[in-house]
Order: sequence, then C-alpha cells, then structure tokens
Amino acid sequence: MTNVPTDDFRLPLDVKPKHYDLTIRTDLNRDVFEGVVKIDLEVRKQTSTIVLNVVDLEISDVILRSSALKSEQSDTARSLDPRSERALPAASEATLSIAFTGKLAGSMMGYYKSSFQHDGSTKSYTLTQFEPTAARRAFPCWDEPLLKATFAITMISRTDTVSLSNMPVVSEEIYTAGATDSGDEALPELFSRLSFHNEDQVKDEWKITRFLTTPPMSTYIVAFANGKFSYLEGSYKSPLSGAIRPLRVYSTPDVINQTQYALEVKAKVIPHYEQIFDIEYPLPKLDTLVAHDFDAGAMENWGLITGRTSAFLLDPDRVDVAMRKRVTVFQSHEVAHMWFGNITTMEWWDYLYLNEGMGEVIIVGTIYPEWKVDSEFISEHLNDALELDAKLSSHPIEVHCPDANQINQIFDSLSYAKAASVLRMLSNHVGQERFLKGVSTYLKKHLYANTVTKDLWEGISESTGVNVPQLMDNWISKTGFPVLSVTETQDGIHVRQDRFLETGPAEEKDNQTIWSIPLALLSVDETGKVKIDNFVLDTREASFNVDTQRHFKLNAGTFGVYRVHYLDERLYRIAREAAEGDTIFSLNDRIGLVHDAMALAKSGHASVSSALTVVDILKGEQEFLVWDSISRNLHLLVSTWWEHEDIMHGLNKFRRDLFVPLVKRLGYEYSSTDSVDTSQLRTRAIEQAGNAGDFDVVAELQRRFKHYMESGDRAAIPADLFRISIITAVKQGGRGEYEFAKALYENPITPPSESISAMYAMCASQDTSCIEDTFSYILNGVRKQDVIYFLLGLQRNHQTRRSSARFVMDNFFELEKRFEGNFSFKDVISGTFCNLSTQTDYERLEEFFKDKDTSRYHYALSQTLEALRASIAWIDRSTMDIVDWLAKRGD
Repeated sequence: MTNVPTDDFRLPLDVKPKHYDLTIRTDLNRDVFEGVVKIDLEVRKQTSTIVLNVVDLEISDVILRSSALKSEQSDTARSLDPRSERALPAASEATLSIAFTGKLAGSMMGYYKSSFQHDGSTKSYTLTQFEPTAARRAFPCWDEPLLKATFAITMISRTDTVSLSNMPVVSEEIYTAGATDSGDEALPELFSRLSFHNEDQVKDEWKITRFLTTPPMSTYIVAFANGKFSYLEGSYKSPLSGAIRPLRVYSTPDVINQTQYALEVKAKVIPHYEQIFDIEYPLPKLDTLVAHDFDAGAMENWGLITGRTSAFLLDPDRVDVAMRKRVTVFQSHEVAHMWFGNITTMEWWDYLYLNEGMGEVIIVGTIYPEWKVDSEFISEHLNDALELDAKLSSHPIEVHCPDANQINQIFDSLSYAKAASVLRMLSNHVGQERFLKGVSTYLKKHLYANTVTKDLWEGISESTGVNVPQLMDNWISKTGFPVLSVTETQDGIHVRQDRFLETGPAEEKDNQTIWSIPLALLSVDETGKVKIDNFVLDTREASFNVDTQRHFKLNAGTFGVYRVHYLDERLYRIAREAAEGDTIFSLNDRIGLVHDAMALAKSGHASVSSALTVVDILKGEQEFLVWDSISRNLHLLVSTWWEHEDIMHGLNKFRRDLFVPLVKRLGYEYSSTDSVDTSQLRTRAIEQAGNAGDFDVVAELQRRFKHYMESGDRAAIPADLFRISIITAVKQGGRGEYEFAKALYENPITPPSESISAMYAMCASQDTSCIEDTFSYILNGVRKQDVIYFLLGLQRNHQTRRSSARFVMDNFFELEKRFEGNFSFKDVISGTFCNLSTQTDYERLEEFFKDKDTSRYHYALSQTLEALRASIAWIDRSTMDIVDWLAKRGD
C-alpha cells in the first residue's frame, strides 16, 4: 500500500479502516433504513482530518474516539469542534461511530427496494448493489477496493422476513426493548439510536440477526438483503479438504421452483475452480439471491451472489438451450469471482480486467464439453471485443478511471471480452496447464490483498519461464489490435502488422503500436501432416518460410486477438479446404475465417463479395457454431443495408437458400436425444429462414402461435422456438397478437426467457398504434431494468429504427434522470442509435448531444458516432459490389 493515492479523486491513506461493525434496520413498511456503523481505524500518518465516502444518507451522532489521545469528540455538523480538536498521532488507533438514515427506492444501487406481484398484490424486499461506488449510499465507509477491512454485520428486521448477508447467521433473536442481551458491549449504544418506538411500530415484532465476521474484503462486495424469501439448498464437498459447504439459492416464493438449475451449476463449478486454483473457497457458505430489479446482469458479492431473474431462473418445464447456457455462464462467472476479485482484488478500477477478464476466460468447458465452450468463445467474446476495439474511440484494457462516471463506463466488452481474449491468447501460447499454474501462483501470493497488472504477469512468468510483460504489455496498455497482411513470396510468406480500424486503413499517427503477436502458423508438410509453429511477430513486418503450394494459415485455432488478411485466391483456397471438415482446419479456424472475412470487408481491406463467397463455399457445413458465425454476419449486412430494398431482397433470398434446406432436414420438433449442436442448429435455421421471410416457415410459426393464443396450450411451441414464434406472430399480426404479448410480459409467473421474448415481440409490431403504445409503456409501465430490451427490440424492427431514436431524444432528460447512477444508461445510448445509417442521422446526433453533459456516457456516444461513420462509408463503398455479387447468383 502506498502512503498517498496518486490521484486527487482517491481517498487519502492517512487513516485506514480495519473493521466495521455495521447495524442496519430495514423498514419495508415505511421504505426507509437506518443504521449505525462503528469503524475501527488505523492511523498511519498524523492527521487532524478524516475523509470517507457518504452519498444520499442523513448523517447524525458522529463520535470519534482515540485510544492514544484518550479522548472522545462528538459532531453533529460533520466538522469536529475546533476547540477540542487534536491531531490523531501516527501509529495509533481510533474508532469512528456514525448514525445514518436512508430511503429505500427502486434505484438499483446502494441499498434499494425491489418489487414483484404475488397473489394479486405488490410485495417488496431489499438488497444491495455496491459495485463500483455505491456502498457509500448504504453506509458511511472508505469505498475504494484498496481499503479492505473485516465486517461484522447485524440486521434488524421484522420477524416474518429473512435477512441475508455475506456470511452465515451466528445468532437470531426477537428484540425486546430493555431485555435483549446484545452479547456485545458496544451494541446497546448502537441499538439505542434506532427508532424502535416510533408511532405504530410499538406493536410490530422485530428480530436481530447477527452474521459471522468476514475476512478482509472491499466494500463493493459487501451485501445484505431482507424480505420474505424462500430457498433451495444443496452442498458441495471440497476436493482439497473434504469439507462440505452449504449452497443455497434464494428467491421470492413465486419463482423458487425455477432456481434448481442455478443451484446445480454452482455445485458443479465450485470444486472445479478449487482444483484449478489449488485454493479452497474460504467462506462457510455461498448463497445466490435472485432479484426482480437489477441493474447489471449479476454481481459477485462474496458469499451472496445477486442477479436478475433472467440470469438465474430456468423453468424446469420449458428448458431451452439458450437459457440453460445463459444461467450456466452467469452462475459460473460469478463463482469465479469468489477468487478473482474477492480473495484477490484489483488495486483500483483501472485494473478491473483482472477481475472480469479472468472471470470470462476461466471457462467451464470441462464440465460441459458438448457445448464446445472454447469455440463458442470466438463469436460470443472475441469477435464482440474486436468489433468494439476496431474504433479510434476505444480504450485500453487497463484504463485510467478518475471518477465514478468513468468507472461505470468501463464495464464493457473491453474490460470483459477483450481482456478475456488476450488472456486466452496468452494461455494458448504458453500452454493452458502452465498458464493456470501461474494464475494459481498469482492468487496465492496475493491472498486477501490487492493487485495490479505486473502481479499477474509475475505469476505466469514464474510458471512458464516466458517474459510475459514483454509479450503482453501492449495488449493491455494500448488501444486497438492489429491486422496481419499476408503476402506470398517465392520462399514463403511476408507478414506485416498494422492497427485495424473499421473505418479503413489506419493513418500513420494512429498506427504507432507494435504488438508482440503469437502467430500460431499452421502448415502442412509433404506427408500431409499438420504442424503449428508458435512464432512471435514483434516487429512491423517479417518473412517466414512456408510451402505456399500447400495449405497454411495464420492464427491456427483462432486464439489470436487480431484479424488476418489474405489475398482472395488464398482466402478461397482456405475456405474450400475448410469446407471439407476438420482434417486440416479446425472448427475454431472456420468460425474465425467467417468473422475475419466480413470484418475486413467492412473496413475496406477486402470486398463484401469475397466474404459472401466464403459463406457460399461453406454452405455444406455441419457444425452449428460455424452456421452461427454465418448468421451473425449475414444479419450484419441486412442490418446495414436495411434501407436498400433490392439488396435486402437479394440477401434474404441468399439466407433462405442457406437455411431453408436445414429447416427441411431438421424439422420443428425437438427430442431429448438431440445433441446440443442439433438443437441449436434447428433453432438458428428456423430463426434465419423466418426472418428472411420464407413463406412456409412464417406460416408454420404463425399456426403454432395461433393455437397457443386460442387454447392457452403452448406445448405446440418448443421452448427453443418460443422467441421466433412470438416475434413472428406479432410482426405478421395485429392488435390481438400485440396485446397477447403484452399480457404475457405483465404476467408475474411468465419465465424470464419468455418475458424477454414478449418484450421483443411487442417491438416487432408493424402497427403504428401499437408502437405508439409501446413508447408510452416504456415511460410509464416498464421496469427500469427492462427499458433496454424494449429499445433494442425497436431497433431490430426496421420500421421503428428512426421513430424510436426520436422517442429517446424527445424523452432524453426523463430517461437520463431515471437511470442516474446506473450502469445501463450507456446501453440506452448505444442501443438506440447504433443502427442509423445516413449522414443526416449522424449530423442530427451530433447536434442533439453538442450541448449535453456526456460525461456519464461519453465512451458509448463516441463509439456510436464512430460506428455510424463506418456504416455510412461501408454503404457508400460496397453497395455496387453486393449488387453485382447477388446478380451473378441470380438473386
């Protein structure tokens, strides 16, 4: 720990908290909470000032006691009486006690209230969301990750509720004024400050719940909750010690039957992580609490994971593959944080990726090998990261965070997906076993401590013998990534690296970084044997010996965080061989080939026609994940050329030609004997054929949904087809289908997957009056966390792209206020304006935001404007190329 933070926005380190005794009383009837916090302090440097964090709390009864001065100072005006003020001496201890009161609201940050419908009435409960800087909204504290302390939490609540926190309950008793034995000489004073005897509360029964003291931890992973919760319970046996720990998933009683799968996932992954890291999970229990209102997807509070219903609920009677994967990913990601972030924590938010990147890359492929998790990573994470990082307005993985506005914005694809992709590349280059040993070394050296980038590099360097900082520093500290241009020579290949930008070749001023690039050069010898050479390109360009008469490919396995540009002849040759299966080029190679071809077409390095030719060559592909990459990239073209009727017609015909044969082969019925691949491919084929307007597919989906509307029996719609069925029905239907979808969304027992589908369906309507109703509904009838689903749904509907953008502009101040302090407002910006496509659109956006304070979302806005410029240029450059390619096909 340094003596003084390096930035003015950081708290001074003259005084450091060691331990918090925190008592919180929750009053759900009056929507308030009150508490007292007693903080044991270590005075590291003589000071007459104590600085800590508090936001939106009413503070009273501040008392500072100093053991060295043998004095007590009281304060009711937030500044100590100068007549009694004396400096706290260095190397002494002090105790700061503060009483406080706050309001329980639906803010989705701090200590807040969530509501749900049950038995015809609205019921409420409370929970916390502190990451990154909202613990200060729940209790006065040193709210920075570096300032770890232990926490002894006591909750006072009504007797018919359940209180939860990070640690197990050690005692619980009914409160009786004047008779309850606190068991702690400090607590009677704390209890006396709480308003137990006000007004009608004399007749209420209250209880005191005390929790075990935590290990040293940062404030952002402290958690507590109170409400009428139910739970399911399981356990796991530690493979390291043999200890058996209880595992629970809590929820409101109406959805507890949908939590079993999340519990099962948790029980599977914890022992897996213990073995990988060779560190036992250190807490006595691990709970998960499912919340109806939640800003992020989920949160890794130590011992008490929290998250959205859509992150953790799975209807056991309607299991679809996508939702099963979603719950698995969320639960396993948050459990990984019990080590990355909780045991070992980043020193400051600049190093957020040390938490989130590792949480993404430590994947559960060994538990679910049939899911081909590493291959899926390429589309789900790597390509997503490269798409965002291909902008000048991107930011480094390790990014300077001067304030809360900046911190909230970096919870993005760069801190998560790019960081994970870079670590995955490193793991492949040094070998996964040695990489994970290095990660374990890193964790063990920094148990209950804070870290920066060099600490992780030191651990992996120790286990591998590789100079990891030299290899990796530019990947972490610099913005962007390279494109490798491959030129064939008489003796082999010549490779040059330049920064890749979606707007076209980078200018010299933006092309200064030289990355150390693991090339993973695949080649085939004279016997037909495949070999991979792990060269590193750490100069602008270099030549490599390879027999170009045979097959070769850079970035074997698509582990590298870069694009590869070949001349068309070589690209088609690789594609034709890839179309033959796994003999030379793997599943990962084929997925990456499709993504690279389209990204290079968008940037102008190649043509769209060359990317479409690659897709056409691969039309006999058997693997779902290759078809997934094809469908994503064809969707990108359709979404970009949405206002060009002739091109839309030709692209949709191409999509039907590709996907309708799959529909005919696979049909509409799902079987328990189907592989995951088969189920996903069936779903994707039907979605793509339906979206491309195939008459038979649309008619079949409508028929099945009509039966559901008339009979209430949804058995005719397989769970995996529910989303495309309801969207198609509302899109092709009228007011009746729209109102049916709305009622489904409003029904509290609708499973999360179907609820999200209903939101998207409402936005798919072609009826202007329905869309106007949707606009009003967003403002007045929708949970705050669900607004983004509606805005994204309206952008998927080509008829409402501009009208929904105008709607957000017209109601911008109301929406900005509604999302004040939340992560998700940046998603409102990018999700609303990302699909516009003309110069007029661009100029209107610039004009609209020129007088706004954009500090809360400047990254999202800059990236959205840059994406719009790239789309305008792409349309201008490639329209005739697409027209010509489609004409040659007869489309």
